[in-house]
Amino acid sequence: MQPDNVKKNVMSNFDSELNIAREASLIASKILISNKDKFNKILSDEGRDIKIKADIESESAIKKYLEANSEYPILGEESGANMELGNTFWVVDPLDGTSNYSRDFPICCISIALIYNDEIVLGLINDFNRGDIYESTINSKARLNGYEIQVSSVKETSKATLASGFPAKGNFDQNFIQGFSENLLKWKKVRMIGSAAMSCAYVASGQFDQYQESGIFLWDVAAGLSLIRSAGGKFSYKIHQDDIFKLDVIANNGSL
Repeated sequence: MQPDNVKKNVMSNFDSELNIAREASLIASKILISNKDKFNKILSDEGRDIKIKADIESESAIKKYLEANSEYPILGEESGANMELGNTFWVVDPLDGTSNYSRDFPICCISIALIYNDEIVLGLINDFNRGDIYESTINSKARLNGYEIQVSSVKETSKATLASGFPAKGNFDQNFIQGFSENLLKWKKVRMIGSAAMSCAYVASGQFDQYQESGIFLWDVAAGLSLIRSAGGKFSYKIHQDDIFKLDVIANNGSL
């Protein structure tokens, strides 16, 4: 996996893969919408993390469709990898914003990305509460429901909106909290909406100006980073030594 400043010669436009991701997300979204009461049962509630049946059912539906229509391995948040990943694989977050979903707070989504030759080349976010689909490939503009979107043009943090959060499995000592708090004071507005994927989608569409979070996982942000890049923004990240899928991420409009 490489940041967007590493250029590769990617021959495919990934239209067929994008169609597969879109269809998989639509199947899962119907399950999440129509079975909300049934799937809201808490399976685990440890620390700041929560898992409910909806996470499992949505991922199962997505993986079933991807396995039937694509030869690429799949890395899912709930079940891990279905085979050895190599350098090309799907990345699936079946329900980003689980806590929001469980409490009827309508900011959550399905996030699907494709890593190809170690680069994020495709991203799709299905905001099923609003019927919105954000999508992008490395060779196309980011789109919302078929219409091109672009990042904001804000150039100063004092006039910009930052999206951030505290990942459920993050370890935050006093030094981190102090540095985090000092950073917040630089921004005009700060938003913590409980969904990294939707935060990235809002950066891509110009509603937020930067997304920044430490200790977030690849499946939370891969699709969103693809969107931001294709909408004219930039991103960078640092991989944690203890977990190759755990990242410190900064993604913005490219002007900050």
